[in-house]
Amino acid sequence: MTVAAAAVVAVSAVVTPVVVSNAYAEPAKQAAGPLSEVVKGSPIAPMALQHTAAQDSFDALAVAQITEQQVQGRADVTQLDSAIAALKSNYSSDSTTLHKLTVAADNAVTTANKAAVEHDAAVAAAQKAAAEAAAKAAAEAAAAAAALAQVNTPDGARSYAQSTMASSYGWGGDQFSCLNSLWNRESGWNYQAYNPSGATGIPQALPGSKMASVGTDWATDAATQIKWGLGYIAGSYGTPCGAWSHSQSYNWY
Repeated sequence: MTVAAAAVVAVSAVVTPVVVSNAYAEPAKQAAGPLSEVVKGSPIAPMALQHTAAQDSFDALAVAQITEQQVQGRADVTQLDSAIAALKSNYSSDSTTLHKLTVAADNAVTTANKAAVEHDAAVAAAQKAAAEAAAKAAAEAAAAAAALAQVNTPDGARSYAQSTMASSYGWGGDQFSCLNSLWNRESGWNYQAYNPSGATGIPQALPGSKMASVGTDWATDAATQIKWGLGYIAGSYGTPCGAWSHSQSYNWY
């Protein structure tokens, strides 16, 4: 290529703004090197430098525009918008100005990409935390449902009553024997037991709503009924054997 031809290339590059994609960016940068060597020390050297700066600015503009589209909704694009606008309006500026604008655009791209990555990481972390919380809640609900299903069986209710009376009242096996006899007669340890007089549940509370003092789930949870029944026995008869003795004498307690 002659010096004159190189000059034409350089000048045409300066006066004709071209937005290039990433696919053309690297070949354009590689072509700028040999051109600069050809014209080094010649009168058109400033034109070659201008050509390189212009090409770099076009590349930076293309990357900035693509990045802006990619990070929408994931990063603040204010800095990118400013950099893009500056490059569009200064394509024919001197090489020093173009270099500054190119650097500013590159920095804006880096900042936007970093913000997008941080945004994505935060979203992923929030989704993971939500999934873990949901899984934990589901596991706890399943465990609670299983425990409720177990205590609502006659054998489960007996086991719960025996452990609760020992821990809460210090009553041993002899007292549980009396309690078992008492509630076998009253309800068969059926938490759904109900008689026409309104007596309800395992302890046959009359009315059943009395057991709400222990828990609002008194109609569906044997554990709540047992807690109320043990408290009633302790307050009225002192011990399960005292309540059983009364029941044997009067057929109620």
